[in-house]
Amino acid sequence: MTDLLLATERGIARAAGMLRAGALVAFGTETVYGLGANATNERAVAGIFTAKQRPQFNPLICHYPNAFAVFEHVIADARAEKLAQAFWPGALTLVLPRRPNCPVAQLASAGLPTLAVRVPAHPIAQEFLQACAVPVAAPSANPSGTISPTTAQHVMAGLSGRIAAVLDCGACDVGLESTVLDLSTEQATLLRPGGVTREQIEAVIGPIALASAEDATAPRSPGMLLSHYAPKLPMRLNATSATPDEALLAFGPPCAGAETIFQLSQTENLTEAAANLFIGLHELDARGPALSLTRIAVMPVPDQDLGRAINDRLSRAAAPRELSQ
Repeated sequence: MTDLLLATERGIARAAGMLRAGALVAFGTETVYGLGANATNERAVAGIFTAKQRPQFNPLICHYPNAFAVFEHVIADARAEKLAQAFWPGALTLVLPRRPNCPVAQLASAGLPTLAVRVPAHPIAQEFLQACAVPVAAPSANPSGTISPTTAQHVMAGLSGRIAAVLDCGACDVGLESTVLDLSTEQATLLRPGGVTREQIEAVIGPIALASAEDATAPRSPGMLLSHYAPKLPMRLNATSATPDEALLAFGPPCAGAETIFQLSQTENLTEAAANLFIGLHELDARGPALSLTRIAVMPVPDQDLGRAINDRLSRAAAPRELSQ
């Protein structure tokens, strides 16, 4: 059952407590309603993809109450500081490099070294984020592929029974997703148009580029297809056995032969596997040189429900140099 909470002091406190504890809570912003999860909790972030039936692990936008909180987790240059001063709180998302000690779940970044961040302007969203006291990962609060919600009733119609609560913040003023601007490279690039226009941005930091056709296959933000994280070690999918020189990304009881194992889920739980996916890829890749590993063998994951997203991600990571079994 999904609770519909009024935006009272009590309702906001209850919604924030639920989210901190790992539950999914939808909340309104000035753009659209977001499906919020504690961004520092890998399992909670994985739950977003389960609830939305999202077919891919796209990067998610992390929401903060103010720019100071944002810049504790990402590296801001002069452009980011100017844009934050001009448009935050507001409908602008910036893609910036993660700080080395960034506590946000790797799944929220889709395994990338960057993080999409914004400070919403809606006053109730501001109160909610302050009460949460953690960064909140939140894509639009609707089943994947359907119309973005601009009222609490829209959220209930699409996600009731799949999430813990909806904080009713009233109708959204903008009704259009935030603009996404990539500042992780020297050339600022507009990845998604939205509530802040290109002209408004250029008036602050000068000319910006538009996303190229290449971004359709290697995107860097929400609202675009997934950019793959390709480990240095080659990957072998659907492995039913392994050799001692292979690291094993296991799902369920490990297959025979491997000495270096990272377990996605011993109990074959797809949400747990999704939460551990990027952690496992990074960990096995990092251990490779010291252990003279030649590749990563990946056990089969059922291609159903959240398993489809896991397999999509694995196939993209393996594609450049996939080896036959």
